[in-house]
Amino acid sequence: MTGYGKAEAHIGARKYTVEIRSLNGKGLDLSVRMPSRFRPHEMDLRKQVGQAVGRGKSDLLIHFESDASDVRHEVNTGLVQQYVDQLTPLFEVNGVPASHVEGRLQQFQSALRFPDVVSATKDTLEEGEWEALRDLVSSASEQFIAYRTQEGAVLEADFRQRVGAIEALRGELKPLLEARSERTRSRLREHLEADLPRDRVDENRFEHELIFYMEKLDVTEELVRLEANCAYFLEMLDADAGQGKKLGFIAQEIGREINTLGSKCQDAGMQRLVVQMKDELEKIKEQVLNAL
Repeated sequence: MTGYGKAEAHIGARKYTVEIRSLNGKGLDLSVRMPSRFRPHEMDLRKQVGQAVGRGKSDLLIHFESDASDVRHEVNTGLVQQYVDQLTPLFEVNGVPASHVEGRLQQFQSALRFPDVVSATKDTLEEGEWEALRDLVSSASEQFIAYRTQEGAVLEADFRQRVGAIEALRGELKPLLEARSERTRSRLREHLEADLPRDRVDENRFEHELIFYMEKLDVTEELVRLEANCAYFLEMLDADAGQGKKLGFIAQEIGREINTLGSKCQDAGMQRLVVQMKDELEKIKEQVLNAL
């Protein structure tokens, strides 16, 4: 099941944004991208987000925007001055006096290119910063769960509608089955009387063979199991979360009964109903892959 959650907040001199995204998958595959200052807490974040996501190919993205007070580089002014002092005689020898503005500027530009002049400040966590970020991740997780809940409600409504359609089609089969029995009896008698005189037909034997033949075409058990599996599918929709795999198994059982019905129908009208059942079931199977 897909999901998306986002939360933003100012923490210190930075505006942090947390995003959680997920696509359907059999297991939890979580990718984490965050500032290096939070790396010591990566496992805690993975555990926190993993509980919200459950399973799926997922991403946790944490990035920030700094304001003017967030200075992350320092200039070693003493070292720069030393470089300038050493460059002054060299510039003067080459006709660029230190008193000239352009010459002075060139000296500073040259000095700033030397190693260790500009260094990054150590990006450490300040007091309360980690707790604030964890709360921000919790807010994004809540948004993520709300998104999934909304999508799950749409899936549930679709499941109920399609299972209801299969049940309605199953009900339409019953009168067709009764009519098929009468047609089968009449057809067999006509074939029999076409080959044998009427007075040579053993009615008891005919009824016995007819019952034996109709038993092979009987679909009562399949209809009962189909009804039970459809009811079980709807029951699992009302159960606790995490029933996706079980719904998939039940859908397979529903498909098995529908296929058996199709093989035993031997009637154009009944076959049309079976094809419609299969169409509804295929759409259920496609959507079950998106259920947790």
